[in-house]
Parts: sequence; structure tokens; C-alpha cells
Amino acid sequence: MTPIKTPKKLIEVALPLDVINVAAAREKSIRHGHPSTLHLWWARRPLAAARAVIFAQMVNDPGYQQGGGFKYGMNKEKAAIERERLFKIIEDLVQWENTTNEEVLGRARAEIRRSWRETCELNKDHPQAAELFNPDKLPAFHDPFAGGGALPLEAQRLGLESYASDLNPVAVLINKAMIEIPPKFARLPPVNPGWRQQAADCRAMTTDWCGAKGLAEDVRYYGQWMRDEAEKRIGHLYPQIAVTTEMVEDPHNPRPDLEPYIGKKLTVIAWLWARTVKSPNPAFSHVDVPLTSTFMLSTKEGKEAYVEPVIKNGGYRFTVKVGKPRDAEAAKMGTKVSQGSFRCLMSNSPFRYSYIDDEANAGRMDARLMAIVAEGIRGRVYLSPTAEMEAIARTAQPMWKPDAPSRGTWASNAQGRRYGFRTFGDYFTPRQLVALTAFSDLAQEARAKVKTDAVAAGMTDDGRGLSEGGTGATAYAEAVGVYLAFVLSKQADLGNSLCRWEPVAQCPRQLFGRQAIPMIWDFAETNPLGRSSGAWVVLVDGVFKAFAKAFEFVAAKATGSAQQIDAGKQELSNEKVVSTDPPYYDNIGYADLSDFFYVWLRRSLKSVFPDLFATLAVPKAEELVATPYRHGSKEKAEAFFLGGMTQAMHRLAEQAHPAFPVTIYYAFKQAESDDTQGLTNTGWATFLAAVIEAGFAISGTWPMRTENGSRMIGQGTNALASSIVLVCRKRAADAATASRREFIRELNATLPEALLDMTRGGVNSPVAPVDLSQAIIGPGMAIYSQYAAVLEADGKPMSVRTALQLINHFFAEDDFDHDTQFCLHWCEGQGWAEGKFGEADVLARAKGTSVGSLQSAGVVESGGGKLRLLRWAELQTDWTPEAGMRTPIWEALHQLIRALNQGAESAAGDLLARMPTYAESIRALAYRLYTLCERQGWAEEARAYNELIAAWPSIEKASTAEGVVGAQAQLDI
Repeated sequence: MTPIKTPKKLIEVALPLDVINVAAAREKSIRHGHPSTLHLWWARRPLAAARAVIFAQMVNDPGYQQGGGFKYGMNKEKAAIERERLFKIIEDLVQWENTTNEEVLGRARAEIRRSWRETCELNKDHPQAAELFNPDKLPAFHDPFAGGGALPLEAQRLGLESYASDLNPVAVLINKAMIEIPPKFARLPPVNPGWRQQAADCRAMTTDWCGAKGLAEDVRYYGQWMRDEAEKRIGHLYPQIAVTTEMVEDPHNPRPDLEPYIGKKLTVIAWLWARTVKSPNPAFSHVDVPLTSTFMLSTKEGKEAYVEPVIKNGGYRFTVKVGKPRDAEAAKMGTKVSQGSFRCLMSNSPFRYSYIDDEANAGRMDARLMAIVAEGIRGRVYLSPTAEMEAIARTAQPMWKPDAPSRGTWASNAQGRRYGFRTFGDYFTPRQLVALTAFSDLAQEARAKVKTDAVAAGMTDDGRGLSEGGTGATAYAEAVGVYLAFVLSKQADLGNSLCRWEPVAQCPRQLFGRQAIPMIWDFAETNPLGRSSGAWVVLVDGVFKAFAKAFEFVAAKATGSAQQIDAGKQELSNEKVVSTDPPYYDNIGYADLSDFFYVWLRRSLKSVFPDLFATLAVPKAEELVATPYRHGSKEKAEAFFLGGMTQAMHRLAEQAHPAFPVTIYYAFKQAESDDTQGLTNTGWATFLAAVIEAGFAISGTWPMRTENGSRMIGQGTNALASSIVLVCRKRAADAATASRREFIRELNATLPEALLDMTRGGVNSPVAPVDLSQAIIGPGMAIYSQYAAVLEADGKPMSVRTALQLINHFFAEDDFDHDTQFCLHWCEGQGWAEGKFGEADVLARAKGTSVGSLQSAGVVESGGGKLRLLRWAELQTDWTPEAGMRTPIWEALHQLIRALNQGAESAAGDLLARMPTYAESIRALAYRLYTLCERQGWAEEARAYNELIAAWPSIEKASTAEGVVGAQAQLDI
């Protein structure tokens, strides 16, 4: 076989990670106008990261390369200058403001085409040059795990013909809305009669329908039409509430704050309900007692409001009061006693979740109106519930209800209690079902109206829909219908009985704040016909803004296609550039989650995409996620994931265009500690085994900070802050083998420099402490995967898990002074708690020091047969490194943390200036201790090390300004 002459790509050599990371983290906080707000998907890649990776994957690195029958590139000095030019393109490319900037995108496209022509020139004599290396046509792009569509969208923006595929029909639909539909109708004006009836002079002012702005405008127009029609059909279920004199002058609860509203009818924002079950106390078994996680409605300073239950005549009622409650803690807690129990409002006796689950599954869980939130003059108005309002809600009679089976409440693989939620329809109140069904029906009626209006506006009709490749009025109407169905998904997310009321922001929160369906005891039922959060018009406006911004510029000639295909069976990757974001082992159950939306999308769009919505629920058996509940055991789930992922990766290794590496995003965290084997990682081990078994060699890894602290999977968890981008090439067919000893020798030669790069910078950016133990996997696995096999002493191939253990073992073997070695070992076993003096004495001798020396150094406290490490806050405040004969790195690090916390960066810089040669050792120890604390779950201790590392550039700057101060004590190494 004639070899391919392909220069290394930029991503295989260098990346401006700092710039990409800052842009990616910033993008995560952008909501208005971001394409991710078109429809919810879980764990999306930031557009900035996707754009940068694909660009660097396709652009040749300028460094000198020789071998494989060709020479390419320039000398080191010129290459460095050229790389900086390419970095500047990436720097401009990743900025949010440049997402649709044609000048910036144009420069990137030109660079991609230039590199492609150079590669084609090198391979012009290749036997397959005509099919593989056409200089006038860029290879197409494919993502076989397309998910939320970030990668295919950015490939299309960079000028590539873009293909997306996924097994999940909701993901396929999202990708159709991102890359397939907008180019079909680019540069067309809206067809709605509202625009057509404008005066000629006004119309002339609004004729710039570049990109898909016209389509976006029609989505907004027909979305408003749906809302107006819905009010005619279901408006009686969503009445305004009148403020009366009696409310203001209630002798038991006077409300002078309501005086401005007397005689007025206020639009309701939300009805707040408390779930109820029969009291388990026999004396009150006839009473439906409330399950409330809090009675607070607003905790905003100066605008506090809360619910106060009034017990009377063997029952109770709710009343709403304003101001601070007399018993703030009781109001905050509601009737919840602990994480697993509530108290009976009538008797104060506790009962557990298991009782509630039994009652709910027996059909005896109900709900009671607790408060009403309405629109005020300059804020929210909180009102006591009325019998009339509760009665109106109970009159709702839904004509349709999703009957697909559900899992009840759950998070990832942690199955929660069912609480009576047997089907997806059970997550909604009857009134919510009536509203969603009405909007679903109206979405279908809107399509017919759009088609009629499109023909009237002069659009031809070929009679073919989107699934048949149509581009006329029928397909256009269906396109508008797709985005209106997305609004329905948003309505479902904010219009179900698992949406909580947020007393700080004073608004309802959507169900999917994270990748789970959790139980919510007191829920907010939003008003879809209102004007606030959860209202249909607000959701339509959000989709309009996302669509108008994301597709502000769309080339009419751009090509995109999204298809439902199993990644293990697909052939779409053939001769295409591949970048993909596969499932994260067992982290997210995409199929189970997306069923929530699928049942509504199917009702609205089955006639548009009959094949896509052919099944009653999202396919699950083939989904590449290691879910034990689905496969019977953890071992079977892992075997399923490994086999399926290996097959999918093998497809990529065999089919992807040979001139380009394949890039694969991965971010998973599941530490397993085994004292005899070291630290391994089930997700990584299983995934990397699949990649390598499939025939890939890893040619690079890049830790990218593609997540932020508020992302769904990260809330309340210590999850990864980075994705690792694996850069893979097909392994040579004649790859050699290596022995275990040779592998370890190469690790020892390569990893120190790689670790230095990751913690110091260079062409790489510093890696966050939480990511270091995973980021170091990259260069280690690059050594392991270049061989056909690494052989153990008995001749058997070394497993990926063993290779990972050896890599992690290297990371754990930093060399420090004897005192610091003692402190590290003691901290691993005892933390900052007391331990036995005898054990400390034995350990100190083994580490080449003594307890007396440790006490003299000021790092431990000993007495009464006990010993403990001193925390940084306990260290002496007048400490200087010149004062003692020697300074352990442990002491220097914790004195630096003390200075940072008690005197800010300038004080820490002043201290570092007194011991500049300690700097690298201090930082290495900080990384090491952060990793230890993070693994042990010591969040407070970990924070101190993380803050020091985050402030390190400023501390160094301050120390440089201070200059070298005094004479340093001996560094005891």
C-alpha cells in the first residue's frame, strides 16, 4: 500500500490553550442567542472549543518534518513565528463575538484550504489522489456521536460539508435544526402575512434577510399566533387573580403592601403547590398533610415573603405573609426534618420517604395550593391561595397523556423512588397536560398555516417535505414546525410538576437543572399564557434570539445532513474528517433523559419525520452507556460498553480520512483507590482500551476547560473541570512490541517533561489541579499505544488498566525533602487529625527525619502520646525562611498559603521573593496535595491549595517586583 504523505497537524504539536479555555468557560455563561438554547442537550461542547479543535486538526503545523518519503516545514525559529500567526487566528476564532463574523471565519477557511492544497500537492502522485486529494474540494466532516450538534455546526461554519449522526432521535432532530434546515432556507424573507402587509417603505427597511433571519422571524410570528389561539382554547384554566379590600384588611393577616392593587386583576406567574399524603398518625389519618421543603417564597433582602400554615378545627390552611418570619429556621425547613423524612404538620411526628413512596404508588399522593405568585408593578406579588383558584385547576381534563413508561425519580445510574411516576405523563398535572396538548395541536395547525402563507408569498411548492429533501412551501412549513416543537420542549421542561420555586431569584426552575429527574416536593406550576418565566411567549422569544444569532450568516451553498445511525454500524465516516464527543461511560443516561422530550416531539413531528419517530420511545438497548440496571450487572455493563465502543472506534480508525487525525473528547471522573494497585479510572480505562483495541495510536492529548462550575453535572459534585481531547492516528500495521521494562523506561524519560509542561505552561497551558492526574494519561498513553502490545514478564499483553496504574504511580512519586515526605505520608493516612506518637516516630525514622526535627520546623504538634499536622492558619505569623537552618517544602507551602489568605497576593509575593529557588517545589507539592484532598473529599483543605495555584501567576509577578530578599535557608532535599 502506498503510504500517505501527511504533515503533522497543528493539534499534534501545539495549541493556545489559555485562549481557548478562557473563551470556552466564558461561553458557558452565555444564554441569549446561543444555539444551545434552541433545545436542551446534556454535556455539550462549547462552540469555541469545537471550532478551535477542528481548525487545528486540519491545519498543518509549520515545524520541520522529515520522513515517510517527504520533507515539509521550516526551521524552529520561523516555525515559532508561523505558529504564533496561526494562534492569532485561533484567538480571534474562539471569541463569542466572532461566532458568525464572516471576516474571521474567512481567514480560518483560507488557512484550512491552504494546508489542504499543500497536502494534496505532496500526494499528487498517490494512486488514490483523484478520490482522496482533490485540491479543489475539501474533505467532508462527520461526527458519529453528534449529540447537541456543536461539532457539526462548527465544521459547517469552517466551510466543510457537515454530516452528523446519532442513535438518539432527539439528538438527530437537534442536528437537523442546526446544520440541515438553516442552509435550505438561507437568505429568504419571512412569509407571514404580518410582514407582507407592511407598507412598502417600511418593508424596504427590513429587507436584510441574510442567513436564516427570515425563518427566525416566521418562528416568532407563528409562535405568537399559537399563544393567541391557545388563550381562546384554554384561557379559562389560567385566570387572573383579583386583589380585594378583604385581602388588604384581613384582621389575621393585614397586607398593606397590596393597597396599590385593590380592584385590579393581576396576571399569575405561578401557582405554588405542596404535595400531600395522609398523616401516618392515626389521630390525623383523615388529614392530607403537606410535604414542603421550605415555606420561604422570597429571601430577597427587604422583599421577604413566606407561607405560614394555620392549624384550626382539626385541619389547616395556608396563608402568605410578607417580611421576615419570626422563626426563620422553621420557615426555611418547611415540614422537612432531614434528608430522608418529613414531619406531620398536625402532630409533629416524623415519617420517612418510604411511607411517602408507598402512599404515592397506591395513588394516595395529592397536591394542595400553597401560594400564588402574580405580576406586580415592580416585582412579584405573593398571595394566599384561594378555593376558587384551586377549584379551577382541578377542572382540567386532559384528552391525551404520554403513556411511555418512566423510571420515576433517578440520577444517572442511581435509581430513586418511583413516587407514583409510572409514565412520562405522570410528571405533569392535569392542567399542564391540557396546555401542552393544546400547544402540540397548535404546532401542527401552524404548519398548515405557514404552508398556505408561503404559497401566498410566492414560494413554490414541490409537495415534498423535509424528510424527502424538499425545499418548497411544504418543507418550509415543516421547518418552522420543527422550531415551534422545540418551544414545546421548553414548555415541558418548565411546565411539569417537578419544577421548584427559587426563592432567591423568585422564579420557577426547569426540571433539568442537571442530568436527572429528581423529586420536588413543593412545585411551581407556571402560567404558559403569562409574560414571565415559563410563559410560551418568553420561550418563543428565547428560541428566536438563539436562532437569529446562531444563523445570522449561513451560506446558501452550505451542506449539512443529520441521520439516525448506530455508531458501531455507520459508514458515513468514510474519507471524512472526524471529531466526536462519545458517551461518558455511565455518566449520563441520554436515552432515559431524552424520552421526556421525545414523547412530545413525536406527537408534534411524527408526520414530518416518520422514520425518526417510528418507535414509541428512544432506542435504549444499543445505547453506548454502561448502565448496570439495563444490563444486569456492573461487569456486564462494562463489557457491553467496551465491545460497543471498540466497534465504533474501529469504524473510525478504518474509515476516517488518512490525511487527518481523529479527535475525540472525553471527560469522566470515577476514581477507584486500591492500595496495592494504585489509582485507576474505570471510565478512562474502559474507553482508552476501546480506542487502542480499535487500532488507534494516541498522538496527542489536550486538557481543555470546556466546563464551568455551574454546569449541570457539576452542581453539588466534584466533577472534572476539563475535557481531554485525544488526538488519534491509525496505528501502523507493522507496529513493534515493547517489554514492560522498556515501557517504564520511556515513561520515566517522557513524563517529567510533560508534567512540567502541564504545570508550567510553554506551548501547553497550565493544567488545573483537579485535571492533572487525568491529563498526564495523555503522554503516557501515547507511549503505550504506539506499540502493537506492551508485554509483561510472562509474555502476556499489558492491559490498559495496568498501564494507567503505572502512569498514575509516576505522578505519585515526586521527590521532596525528608520532612515533607513524612508530612505527605502522614497526611495520606491521618489528614490533619491526631495520630499515635509511636507510629509517627517510626515513620519519621523511615523517612530520614525525626519528630523533634519536625517540631523544630514548626509543621507538627506533639504531646500526650499524640501527634498531628498543623494547619496553615495555625502557623506562626512572623515566619521568614531565613530564620531556621532549614525549611521543609511543606512548611514553605503552608506559610505561603497563610500569607495569601491573611495578606493577599502581595504578601505571598513578598514571602516567595525570600525563597525563589523553592518556587517549583512548592507548586509541585500544592498540586500533589490538592489531588490528595480531592480524592479524600476534603473540600475545605483542597480549596486552599487550588486558590494558591490559581493565584500563582500574580504571586510570581509580585515576587519579581519585590526582588530577591535576604539569604535563603538550606532547601532540605
